[in-house]
Parts: sequence; structure tokens; C-alpha cells
Amino acid sequence: MSAKYNAVMLIDDNEIDNLINQKIIESSTISNHIFTHTGGKSAIEFLKNAEKIAVAAGNQSLMPEIIFLDIDMPLMDGFQFLDEFENLSENIRTHCKIVMLTSSINSRDMKKAKRYTNVKEYLNKPLTKESLKALSI
Repeated sequence: MSAKYNAVMLIDDNEIDNLINQKIIESSTISNHIFTHTGGKSAIEFLKNAEKIAVAAGNQSLMPEIIFLDIDMPLMDGFQFLDEFENLSENIRTHCKIVMLTSSINSRDMKKAKRYTNVKEYLNKPLTKESLKALSI
């Protein structure tokens, strides 16, 4: 199976979750590149810089097509990331689709996530090959 997405991003403060999810994505071969961040602020900065490089090079390959985003993180939680994300350029917002990947089973979190137009799916941890195959993005 060839890659479905050129690049994906994982944002989770738990490095072990990031590592496990990265291995699952690698073994599923749905993406050529996987960028991991342990915080929302660094991910926002990465997206801004990746866009500058993409525009200069005329190549969107550094920009992730899917962002797997955890909700419960210190400093900037997933919803604060989404608020910042909405202030990014239209180019970034249309290129990147967000999948909430969380251990939260709180129905309020699910409802809140659905209010963001860029959130396309809501998955519970752990990420699996089956949940990756079922993505309808």
C-alpha cells in the first residue's frame, strides 16, 4: 500500500504515546513523513515555518495533511491549539485536517471538538491500524 498522505503530525505531551502512534503510522504506511510535537506552541510555530518554506519552494510536502491532536496537555491544551490554529493562514487551515486523538471520553469534549470546522474526526486512544484505515478524510 502506498502512502495516502505525504505528511502527518502528532501533537501529544506524552512522548510514549507519540512514539507508539508514530510506530503504528509507520507500520501502516499511510504517510511518508511524521512530525511529532509534545506541545501545541511548538506545533503552531512548526506550521508557520513549514508554510514559509512551502511557499518559497512551491512545495507543500512539509505541511501535514493530518494533525492528530490530544486534548489534555499542559501549557496549551488541544482546544487552545485549535483556537490558535484558526488564526493561521487560510493555506494552512485548508491543507491540514485535524483528528482529535484523545483518552477523553467526556461528551462535552466531543461536542466542543465538533464546533471547530477543521476537526474532521474524534478518535479515542490508542491509535490502531484499523482506525487509520477507517479515516474518512
